[in-house]
Amino acid sequence: MIVTLTPNPSLDRTIELSGPLARGEVQRAVAAHGEPGGKGVNICRALEASGISSLAILPGDADDPVLLALTSHGIPHLGLPIGKPLRSNIAITEPDGTTTKLNEPGPELSPDQQNALIDLVLEQSVGASWLVLAGSVPPGVPDDFYARIIRELRERLGSAAPKVAVDSSGGPLVKAALAHPDLLKPNGEELAELSGLCDGDTLEANPALVVDAARVLIAGGVGAVLATLGAKGAVLVTAEGSWLATTPPMIAVSTVGAGDSALAGYLLQSNLGASAPDRLRQAAAHGAAAASLPGSTVPALHQTNPSAVTVTDLAPESVPRPVLSTHPKEDDQ
Repeated sequence: MIVTLTPNPSLDRTIELSGPLARGEVQRAVAAHGEPGGKGVNICRALEASGISSLAILPGDADDPVLLALTSHGIPHLGLPIGKPLRSNIAITEPDGTTTKLNEPGPELSPDQQNALIDLVLEQSVGASWLVLAGSVPPGVPDDFYARIIRELRERLGSAAPKVAVDSSGGPLVKAALAHPDLLKPNGEELAELSGLCDGDTLEANPALVVDAARVLIAGGVGAVLATLGAKGAVLVTAEGSWLATTPPMIAVSTVGAGDSALAGYLLQSNLGASAPDRLRQAAAHGAAAASLPGSTVPALHQTNPSAVTVTDLAPESVPRPVLSTHPKEDDQ
């Protein structure tokens, strides 16, 4: 069982355009899709589609459209009633795969509701293999929310606690990294911010810099780093080694949920006891498959092609390390 927490879930609507987005103009969509969303929700959707048992935990009343959609999709979930409607997000996709997202802030959670949500997560984590803390936090929730869950989970369950993966951004990601999760899944920009080595574009252009940045986090107590780099592939770094996964060139249909699907592929293979390179291979295959599907559709295992993924061992002596000519990006949080 893999448990996910999505503290700021949403109803995700994706609108497909026939041409480039024309700012300030009237355009007609060629298609539209609606799905229950939020990182943890997307991960559970991908896991369930691939036959892996999961449970999505989220705030929300039973009659909220997000929870009703989860029920109609057959996704196991538990909602914490909060008496407020959940947010709606809009993603606009262009024919070349460029995606513009408009995300609402979400309903505010009171301190009592935050405590109740944490208690629900800890109760449901008993016997789980992984707990995934995913996405942004809603208004009223402090940046150390995920870090607090990690600490309380390990205090309560001790050696029986599941492994913890974190996929977030900004302050919640920074604070969670200090709580020593077993896995972080940043993108290039987030990894650059966490490590302070360089800016995101510079980092994504060279796998060696990704490895260096991830090793900063691992030296600080993070178990492993799965960095998703869009069309440039993904890099996995652990204390034992580092690897780069690349896929054949493709035209993305929609990048919505691709990173979430990549993490689902990694967790799927982790549950099967696969090696680090094979976990990375499936992560890249899941991410590529998600990018080839419309809207926020997530792939099932049979829709992925891990045999098309090339995994390269990034041994330290085989990876050139260029001299950095840029300065670390200032924290703009």
